[in-house]
Amino acid sequence: QVQLVESGGGLVQAGDSLRLSCAASGRTFSSAATGWFRQAPGKERDYVAGISWNGVLTYYADSVKGRFAISRDNAKSTVYLQMNSLKPEDTAMYYCATGRFLRGMEEMRPDYWGQGTQVTVSS
Repeated sequence: QVQLVESGGGLVQAGDSLRLSCAASGRTFSSAATGWFRQAPGKERDYVAGISWNGVLTYYADSVKGRFAISRDNAKSTVYLQMNSLKPEDTAMYYCATGRFLRGMEEMRPDYWGQGTQVTVSS
């Protein structure tokens, strides 16, 4: 089993930046597809960014493309989400997940979830 723990969320103002971290334990992390999802109250949980096992391929939802950057450091068993130019619409609980990609990287089917870290962007 893979355990995932997110950190780095917080309260920021529009235009600010945050870097989220997802620390993983378990022997399969380096070979797993990894991504970030977010869920605002009353909304569906949306897939926002994904990264291949070697960090070469990335995917971003249109809503975050050009502002967010996903990366991973397998030596540290950590995946990151750099979030720049944050908007109030980015306010959500952000979840790290590992699993499988479908349709290239357009869809991700998680096998494991972290508990989430809250990101709140004030207007």
